[in-house]
Amino acid sequence: MPNKSPSPLLITALAISAAIALWGILDPQGLGSIAAAAVATQFASRGWFIMLEASGLLFVAIFLAFSRFGKIRLGPDDAEPEFSTPAWIAMLFAAGMGIGLLFYGAAEPLTHFEELRQFTSDPQAAGHGLFVTYLNWGFHAWAIYGVVGLIIAYFAYRRQRSLLLSAPLTDSIGDAPWVRVLAWLFDLTTIVAIAVGLSGSLAMGVFQIQTGVAGLLGIADPAKITIPVFVAMCIAFVIPLRSDLGDGMSKLSNAAMSIAVGLMLYLLIAGPTSYLMNGIVTGFGRYVFNVLPAGFATAEFFENSLVDWFQGWTLNYMIWWLAWSPFVGIFIARISRGRTIREFLVGVIVAPTLFSILWFGIFGGLGFFDALRSDGALSAINKENLDATTFALLEKFPLDGITRLATIVAAFLFVVTSVVSAGFTLAMIGSGGDENPSPRLRTIWGGILAALGFAMVLVGDISLVRSIIALSAISFVFIVPVLVVCLFRALKKEDFK
Repeated sequence: MPNKSPSPLLITALAISAAIALWGILDPQGLGSIAAAAVATQFASRGWFIMLEASGLLFVAIFLAFSRFGKIRLGPDDAEPEFSTPAWIAMLFAAGMGIGLLFYGAAEPLTHFEELRQFTSDPQAAGHGLFVTYLNWGFHAWAIYGVVGLIIAYFAYRRQRSLLLSAPLTDSIGDAPWVRVLAWLFDLTTIVAIAVGLSGSLAMGVFQIQTGVAGLLGIADPAKITIPVFVAMCIAFVIPLRSDLGDGMSKLSNAAMSIAVGLMLYLLIAGPTSYLMNGIVTGFGRYVFNVLPAGFATAEFFENSLVDWFQGWTLNYMIWWLAWSPFVGIFIARISRGRTIREFLVGVIVAPTLFSILWFGIFGGLGFFDALRSDGALSAINKENLDATTFALLEKFPLDGITRLATIVAAFLFVVTSVVSAGFTLAMIGSGGDENPSPRLRTIWGGILAALGFAMVLVGDISLVRSIIALSAISFVFIVPVLVVCLFRALKKEDFK
């Protein structure tokens, strides 16, 4: 039975998270600088292992989806899914990447384009820039989420354990004292990584929303409305944190996804449609046929500037997805009971990847169109302020007031859904695996996430924020392979007769 009283794990996790938040509030630049230095050291020495692991997880997902294990149901053989497939996909997608897509939709492809055009022609730089963006946000990212989520769901619903990262360990190895200690550390590391990782996305949402609101209201300095935007966001996620998961998350994530899809289709129709579709088809083909070998690239033999670029983006992303994997993994496991392994992996990996290809193909394609066939104003803005790139792009189209407002609302909802799902997940872990933790505990974690998010906002530099997130996830580079071994040990015991 889940432990209803405050446990040493919960108390320790709350103390560590609160300490990080206090450090960030009192000395934000110090926290960011130390994290950046530590992460740079790790990337220089273990970058090869991070890429090898990300690619390995993708191969694990492919194998499980197409093997006989794919028909195993996450739960009893007669279990049925709790949520409809569209609602399920919207919820996992909103929790996993929503705000990042709005923030980086045009900004990331343009950033890669500007870096790569120093070494090749502009058209080739655009093609490679889109490919790298797909690599960062596609199959590898969702394979990390999918495999971790599958492991958690399998042991929770098939093996009747808890929704904790420690469950596979104790189920496969036993209950020896050293195993219990290691399992406790697994859960503690999970909580800290979730809290820090989510707070970074909360800060990212604040940066983008304040820029958008400032533009709509004609405020010259977006920093003047940072506090009001942050407070409004905190108020907004308290209500769903205290509500039922299905009622709160499903409605918010569906609304956010509907706005995002509408915005994407509007730009596709209102923009140079043929140009964008040509780019998407070409980019999709290049990505599908090169994604597996590209997953083993480390940029080791390139010029120093390209090595720095690779570490700052692709390597940082892979560790970022690892940071988020316990949070997204536990959450999608919670909403995936009753689905087969094959259905789970296809839904978690393929559907969001295809959406990301369309999203970046449209937003990135519009950025390339401006850079290659117009005045290049977006690239100039992107160099100065990543937060403003999406809004500057929307200003080039009719109804920009409506589309900018829609982007602000979608970003707001994506952040709120992420905080709600993270608060739920943290409360569940802290209560020993209770699938329906108390609203009071969920609200406490909401407050901790708000404090951590405020610390990240004070850091101010999105690159430093990403380093802090990456530092919180370094341990998962070693934890996730252990979980995969535990999964295969358990799958060998399945009876297929």
